[in-house]
Amino acid sequence: MASTISALLLFLARLQILFSTSSAHGDAGNLPSVSVPFLCNPDQANALLQLKKPFFFDRSTTRLQSWRDGTDCCVWEGVGCDASSGNVTVLDLNNRGLSSHRLHPAIFNLTSLRQLDLSMNDFNRNGYYISYPQDNIPATRFETFTMLTHLNMSNIGLGGKIPFGISKLVNLLSLDLSNYFDFSDSDGPYYSFGYGNYLYESSFATLVANLSNLRELRLDEVDLSGNEDWCTSLAASVPNLEVLSLAFCGLLSGPINKSLSKNLRILDLSGNQNLWGHVPIFSDASSLETLILDGTNFSSAKLASSSNFKLLKELRIDGNLVSVDFLSSLGRLGSLGQLYLGFGSVNELGSIFTWIGDRNNLTTLKLGGCNFSMTTPSSVSSFKNLRRLAMYDCNLPGPVISAISDLMHLQTLEMDSCITYGSIPSSFGNLKSLINIYVTDSGFSGPLPAAIGNLTKLRRLSLAACNLSGTIPSSIANFTRLTSLDLSYNSLQVLTLTKEEAPSNFTVSTVLAGEVPSSIFTIPVLRLLDLSSNKLSGPIREFNQALSKLESVYLRNNTLSGEVPSSIFTIPVLRFLDLSSNKLSGPIREFNQVLSKLEFVSLRNNTLSGEVPSSIFSLPVLRNLDLSCNNLSGPIREFDKVPSQLEFVDFSENELSGPIPKAFFQLTSVISLDLSSNNLIGLVDLVWFWRLRKIKYLYLSNNKLSVIETEGNSLLPSDWSGPEVLQLASCNITQFPRSLMHNKYISYLDLSCNKISGDIPKQLWETWSSHLSYLNLSHNMLTGMQLTSNVLPLTSLESLDLSFNGFQGTIPMPNSSFAYLMDYSNNNFSSVLPNFTFYLRDRGYLSMSNNTINEHIPYSICNSSTLYFLDLSYNNFNGPLPSCLIENGRLGVLNLRENHFQGMLPSNITTRCLLQTIDLHGNKVYGRLPRMLSNCLQLEVLDLGSNLVVDTFPSWLRGLPKLSVIVLRSNQLHGSIGDIVRDTKSKESFPSLQIIDLSSNNFSGNLRPQWFEQLKSMMTNFNSGGQIIAVNISAMPPSSASGYRDSTEIMYKGSDMIFERISTTLTAIDFSNNRLEGTIPESIGRLVALRVLNLSHNAFTGEIPTELGSMTNLESLDLSCNQLSGEIPQDLTNLTFLDVLNLSNNHLVGKVPQSRQLSTFGSSSFEGNSGLCGPPLYELPCGVLPNSPNVTNVHKYSHRVDVVLFLFVGLGFGVGFAAAILAKWGRVGRWFVATARAWPSVTTR
Repeated sequence: MASTISALLLFLARLQILFSTSSAHGDAGNLPSVSVPFLCNPDQANALLQLKKPFFFDRSTTRLQSWRDGTDCCVWEGVGCDASSGNVTVLDLNNRGLSSHRLHPAIFNLTSLRQLDLSMNDFNRNGYYISYPQDNIPATRFETFTMLTHLNMSNIGLGGKIPFGISKLVNLLSLDLSNYFDFSDSDGPYYSFGYGNYLYESSFATLVANLSNLRELRLDEVDLSGNEDWCTSLAASVPNLEVLSLAFCGLLSGPINKSLSKNLRILDLSGNQNLWGHVPIFSDASSLETLILDGTNFSSAKLASSSNFKLLKELRIDGNLVSVDFLSSLGRLGSLGQLYLGFGSVNELGSIFTWIGDRNNLTTLKLGGCNFSMTTPSSVSSFKNLRRLAMYDCNLPGPVISAISDLMHLQTLEMDSCITYGSIPSSFGNLKSLINIYVTDSGFSGPLPAAIGNLTKLRRLSLAACNLSGTIPSSIANFTRLTSLDLSYNSLQVLTLTKEEAPSNFTVSTVLAGEVPSSIFTIPVLRLLDLSSNKLSGPIREFNQALSKLESVYLRNNTLSGEVPSSIFTIPVLRFLDLSSNKLSGPIREFNQVLSKLEFVSLRNNTLSGEVPSSIFSLPVLRNLDLSCNNLSGPIREFDKVPSQLEFVDFSENELSGPIPKAFFQLTSVISLDLSSNNLIGLVDLVWFWRLRKIKYLYLSNNKLSVIETEGNSLLPSDWSGPEVLQLASCNITQFPRSLMHNKYISYLDLSCNKISGDIPKQLWETWSSHLSYLNLSHNMLTGMQLTSNVLPLTSLESLDLSFNGFQGTIPMPNSSFAYLMDYSNNNFSSVLPNFTFYLRDRGYLSMSNNTINEHIPYSICNSSTLYFLDLSYNNFNGPLPSCLIENGRLGVLNLRENHFQGMLPSNITTRCLLQTIDLHGNKVYGRLPRMLSNCLQLEVLDLGSNLVVDTFPSWLRGLPKLSVIVLRSNQLHGSIGDIVRDTKSKESFPSLQIIDLSSNNFSGNLRPQWFEQLKSMMTNFNSGGQIIAVNISAMPPSSASGYRDSTEIMYKGSDMIFERISTTLTAIDFSNNRLEGTIPESIGRLVALRVLNLSHNAFTGEIPTELGSMTNLESLDLSCNQLSGEIPQDLTNLTFLDVLNLSNNHLVGKVPQSRQLSTFGSSSFEGNSGLCGPPLYELPCGVLPNSPNVTNVHKYSHRVDVVLFLFVGLGFGVGFAAAILAKWGRVGRWFVATARAWPSVTTR
């Protein structure tokens, strides 16, 4: 009996071994559970668990969930074991979506491995920005795999020299280190999570010397450029090679050794442009099945007559090899099934197509760069047996398109970037064998033919970007097998299907308009619904209960409104829900527990309100939750059941309040947590987050939190590597977190707007040196950096912001070839490096404004070809103005405001001018305004105020389409303000002008009515929002300064106001302090968008135009110190937004209007007009003669009061007296354009 039981247990153990060995390519979680002792050796299981620990999982299809401590590793996913020893012999993790910082050394403890496949994963997860791997492949220990026969590490992000130990793996049969995968032959969807290898090998002969057993070698895109003997080495060392793929390896050689073809089945030398001479002499090609030579420079000589290509199934050639002679020399090619021909400048298309037509077994034909206008349609009709026809960058006349309809066996038709004419022919309906149609970026026009409905076998239809228009034919309902429909980027009308007509997979991403068709929500077999990136509007209709198979719903980027339908949360198999970037409102409904498969939820960028439903945290497999950019409020409620798989959580940019729930510190799988820009409160210890070992992205900025970090490194987990991205702006932090000194992988750090004082610790520079790419320490109280030199040791830095601190001394420059943005503004720096321009070679944005730098700008600054933004304003820079900054035309923003530059304005401005902002305000530049500024077609802001410019009004700038701000105040400009009508023949002048300041010059003469009639940009009422005049700086790192925002300062509403972002709603005209005369043109009243008008201190005569009453957006009106006469127009009472009014010191008469807004102004607004009467002017009541006794008494009393007030101010308040004088005589608005990156839109000074 005992022997029987023993035999049974032995049988079951062998059965388990059988299953475990076969489980290397699948998930062993489905194997039957057998209660027997573990086969796996404990040290093998421990090595695998060590290997898994640093992994991040980029998708849910595979998470290595079977890899659990205390279970048999031989039944784990991707693992196979030897039945006798229990050692791991197979490890297959191909395309599992894995990522980590490096290849963990624990893998080398699996010394019994025979097959190792890590391909299509990412072992270069080194930061916020993807970078090329550099020497991250282990240089040693590969030789420990003495039993290895198959090694595949293709597309996993390795960089450096191929390890020498690989050359010692004498048992290798297959080696793949390639960085190349051709998806063109993929059928259906595929995953591609690999990251490219960047390997090189300087001694190819050494690599292959001991690999005599090798049968398959794939080194695509490995740099072999220094190995001219590669072919000889292979022939000598690897005699039995069957598969050789060396595409894009930079091979250098002439004719290839003929012995190379002895046993080859597959040969791929494509993309090696330095391979020349005759095609390899295949004296014996009897085994060759695939020959790929496109992208080489081989000549088209005939092959030897003894060549035998009877097994050749795939041929890819281009260039000189595409000829009838060469093709004929290959023999009959009776097995040829796939042919790719890249034509280029080939002219003999007719004879080549005849040759193709004779290949009876040819089923796949790919043609690139083919000009079909050089052949007859009948040539195409001869491809009778084709199953797949693909054409790329071809010229396809209409008759040729129609001829394709004769290919009755065609199953797949592909056309990409082809030149086509006319509409899709109705004859396409004859291709009843078609299963797949992929036509993209082609020049068709017109509607889809109704006959397309005859293609009842279609499963995939893609007609993206084909200029199609009209309605979608109702015959499309015949596509009962259709699984994918893509009609994106066309002009088709809405498709409406009934329940009976719908395909099983429905994907439309096109320019659809109107409401979402209701019939879509009744399709019972629908699995995927994608109507994203359209113009769909209106509410989302309730989902029909019949939608039991719906797995994915994508309605993002539309203008859908109303509430999220509750029925969508009752679909049992729903996995992906994306309703982001719409106008959805109302609360988020509770999530039904039936949603057991829901993995992805994105409702971001809507106007949803209410609290976050706590039921959402009970979804068992939820991985990604994005509710950002809404109006959600209230506290985040505590939840009992912590979701074990939640990886990405984004609640940013809402109005959430209260403390962070304690359950958040138990999200053991979370990778990214974003709670920024809310109203969260409470004390938060960073160590609570560091216990979440997988967290790599943490965003807590802009709340009301007080963030600390408990002292003591012992509180950090032993294997803690720290986050890659850490954003803690405005978190009341008072010192640098100690954990930063141990986080060498951090790439993005934002500690701005805190209370950190003192120095930046020296250890931080050493820790951050190799990986940190973004650093923002702005708006703190830092004073020092503890640097050993003035060159920052940050070799990967891309963005640096040290603004608004108390740093002193010399500005340090980063030693990085990647740095693009550097902001040192608003500090106490006093000098720059003598050779600081050397570090500008790759910089795009440099700001040193608001310091005390007293230097010259060296002319070497002209050598910086990539510098786009330069702000040196508010310093003591002096010396000549480098003319290249304007003349070269590379800069987009030049701000040298309030320095001591001198010299003549540069005049030789190139037609390639990219300048958007020129601000030289407050310097000592002189000369005439450069006429070639008209070449700067992108110019938006021009401020040359407070200089020594001598010229006339620059009417020649009238044609600049984007010019919005002109400030030329306080110069020596003269003449009349340009007569646009006389000076231009164009219909529009200054089409975008919104601010013009010509005050304090010597302009004279009359203002012509036509001048204002041309200012169309000020004649349209604006909405309350407006846009910001900003210079977009491309290639900015995420969350950095996204652009430079121009600003202006003005006497506005009675105070100096700084508008730190010039909105398109801010419009103003200031012509004050000139010698202008004549009447104020009535046409100025047409500028209904104007907010500020200042014509004071001129010599205007006549009456105030009643048309000014039409300027209902006017907020400030100053006509003081002129010679205006007549009564104040009653129409001015219509100016209900008017906050500042000054009509003083004119010759106005009559009663001051006292209705609406005008009744709110005091006497100072009207003083100095002897003929005015009535409130608020109590000196002269209306209806009383000036010589009456009452009037005299009033005058005496008034004078007495004035004297008393004068003496009071003069005796006790000298400063106040001076202020009063300034208030009376210094009302002229001061205009300027200045750098202002802070967010508040208005600041009172």
